[in-house]
Amino acid sequence: MNGAALSPLWVVPFAGILLSIALIPVTAPGFWHHHFGKTTAFWVAVFLVPFALQFGPAVAVDALVHTLLVEYIPFIVLLLALFTVSGGLHIGGNLHGSPGTNTKLLALGTVLASVMGTTGAAMLLIRPVLRANDNRRHRAHVVVFFIFLVANVGGALTPLGDPPLFLGFLKGVDFFWTTKAMLLPTLTASALLLALFFVVDRWLWRGEEARPAGVDPTPDRPLYIEGKINALLLGAIVALVLMSGFWKPDLVIDVHGTTVELQNVARDAGLLAIAWASWKWTSSRVRQANHFSFAPIVEVAKLFAGIFVTIAPAIAILRAGHEGVFAPLVALVTGPDGKPHDALYFWMTGALSSFLDNAPTYLVFFNLAGGDAATLTGPLATTLVALSAGAVFMGANTYIGNAPNFMVKSIAESRGVKMPSFFAYLGWALLVLMPIYALLTVLFFV
Repeated sequence: MNGAALSPLWVVPFAGILLSIALIPVTAPGFWHHHFGKTTAFWVAVFLVPFALQFGPAVAVDALVHTLLVEYIPFIVLLLALFTVSGGLHIGGNLHGSPGTNTKLLALGTVLASVMGTTGAAMLLIRPVLRANDNRRHRAHVVVFFIFLVANVGGALTPLGDPPLFLGFLKGVDFFWTTKAMLLPTLTASALLLALFFVVDRWLWRGEEARPAGVDPTPDRPLYIEGKINALLLGAIVALVLMSGFWKPDLVIDVHGTTVELQNVARDAGLLAIAWASWKWTSSRVRQANHFSFAPIVEVAKLFAGIFVTIAPAIAILRAGHEGVFAPLVALVTGPDGKPHDALYFWMTGALSSFLDNAPTYLVFFNLAGGDAATLTGPLATTLVALSAGAVFMGANTYIGNAPNFMVKSIAESRGVKMPSFFAYLGWALLVLMPIYALLTVLFFV
């Protein structure tokens, strides 16, 4: 797909999906609940049919196959494996959802996000967090900050934490360079968010009316873990992801013009096998205790299939750089002297990652900054930190900025939490996150 030849009108179907996700659940929730898959398919057709008519069916099929094999399938297979395995780990018992306990749970999830990925950490801890707070009237803010911290910011310290950083690892960025370079920005953002959450949660907690004894549907009990086999399977997922980065057999499979590397095929096949093993080896009682359902991952799979397909023109135009219609945006990140503007790399990567998929967005700006890992971890290290922070941190700005966001929202709603609408959540992000982003800009990127 030649981005330099594409009109901005090709971005309309992608904008249509975004507006559908934002508006239809609010204006017609019943219709959305039953027909969100059909709505997504409609916008895919709005893109693919005119594209095939203008550029030819072969080009359209090539673009679709490339998107599915190289981007969407690896993305959804990893999410499926993490979702299934973490859903088989049941943290039983119950904690009292006080401000102090909630803050500790969010801090634990923030740490785990870089070890087992934002999806794994979010799926493991969202249910205990919801259970700890199921006797409280004010709960939505807990889930919102959970998305900010566990589903996004916490994944910034290793390539396992978030897909954009894994792409950097595949491009040659040292595994532990990310940990060292991103440590201070991540600690700063996490500490500020945890402190702010404690203040907000304490204020709401103290303002709630006392509830009679026995109302709590899950009284406090000591914690215990069931489904421990899934802890080993999580380790196997980590090993497979690392394997696909280190093992280079130089063998590829060609599918309709798209080359798929053998190590990636092996990784995805292994991840599917792990998901199957988790489903077979985990007691149904454990999954019932977790209120486990495939509905959240099915919703994410359908919505992000449409997003990945319709986003292709936007990514292609960005990749065209100064030759595409987004050239003015691309020019902003480089000064007259040819040096990169770190602050603008942070904000532009982040702004696009809020609505586009943050992994290809990261890759686009990685290439705009030169694309050489040795240079970007050396003389231009601050630029790589800026675009990495933008891609990971600002995925928290919307429900679609990072896949775990939508899954956490779906699970919370299934447990009776009235979550903010698309725009209300965006309002939370503007109010809470933007001042933190501004401070990070001053401290690290100016």
